[in-house]
Amino acid sequence: MENGSATKDFITLLVFAVAILTMPIWMAPIGANYPDLLQRFAIYGIFAIGFNLLFGLTGYLSFGHAAFLGVGSYTAVWSFKLLSMNILPALLFSVLFTGLLAAVIGFVSLRRSGIYFAILTLAIAQMSYNLAYSVLTPITNGETGLQLRNYDVRIIDNLFGKVATEGIPSTNLFGITMSGYSGFYFSAVVLILCFWISLRIFRSPFGITLRGIKSNQKRMGYTGFNTRPYLLAVFIISGMYAGLAGGLLAVTDPLAGAERMEWTASGEVVLMTILGGLGTLSGPMIGAVVIKYFENIFSSIGDQRLLEIFSWAPDGLQHALAYVVSPFVGNGWQLTLGLLFVVIIIFLPGGLVSGFKRIFTKLKPIAKGVAKKEAKKEGADTGEAGT
Repeated sequence: MENGSATKDFITLLVFAVAILTMPIWMAPIGANYPDLLQRFAIYGIFAIGFNLLFGLTGYLSFGHAAFLGVGSYTAVWSFKLLSMNILPALLFSVLFTGLLAAVIGFVSLRRSGIYFAILTLAIAQMSYNLAYSVLTPITNGETGLQLRNYDVRIIDNLFGKVATEGIPSTNLFGITMSGYSGFYFSAVVLILCFWISLRIFRSPFGITLRGIKSNQKRMGYTGFNTRPYLLAVFIISGMYAGLAGGLLAVTDPLAGAERMEWTASGEVVLMTILGGLGTLSGPMIGAVVIKYFENIFSSIGDQRLLEIFSWAPDGLQHALAYVVSPFVGNGWQLTLGLLFVVIIIFLPGGLVSGFKRIFTKLKPIAKGVAKKEAKKEGADTGEAGT
């Protein structure tokens, strides 16, 4: 039984890895195969997978995970400024620092559950956002955002003689520039590693305990089982995932701003997780791809582009159609996302993964029936030929 489960997990990981590494190929037909967008798919996939460990396994809804995303970005940029443009120290410090922050926030917020937990995390995230804009301006550079400068010390780079003579150096992995497809494939490898860790957590006794907490935490408490350490542990792990995603955002674009800590960013990862499939392994990644793809496509459509799209229509109808559609694109693309989310919640309440499974389940008997008919027909034809 264990060998069968291990084989199934290996196949799941292999399929996921192949799907991620071949994204530049199968994303080409829908115009989503350029490196910057693929990197965002991978990074927000990490963010959503980590969030799913908390929300999907325990049912604890955090509206403050954007705080870890923003802190991870700030930490990475400070690492680039003080130490080196090599991304490994930056990502390491992003994960460690957000882990410590998550331990503190989790210790406070996990004293409550349900809606009170959600409100606490939202309040703490908004406090972090406002601190980044005002009180902590010497560290965060306020609304301008933390940026790299030519005069940054970069102790490790200077120690090894890696001094930029012209302009600001780019982030790198031991000399490999983290831009273009090299940046995507690095993010993809990190994503696959994060997925594997998530898979191991789902299958472990720790993961089973978390599901028990989601099922009936009070009953577990009545038996004398202390659920608090488990909740704090998964909250820290989830925060570290978010910090890693924030660090990778700084790797692709060495700039950290407080906008990454807004409550809307926390709401976005909630949408990703629910849209793809709450509590599933691959659902959060699918949700992240769908939302970031629609954001990229619909937010870039302006009035002129709409007129080009409806150029086939007569002049009066062309402008009328563009007028009707314009609120759903450009700056109003979130309206399209909202409508998409409503449709999926109504018709696919378990998310896209659940919908795919339901469709597959319905199609399976039909496929078997067709196969049996074909087999009977072949048998009859063989009998006639023999006669």
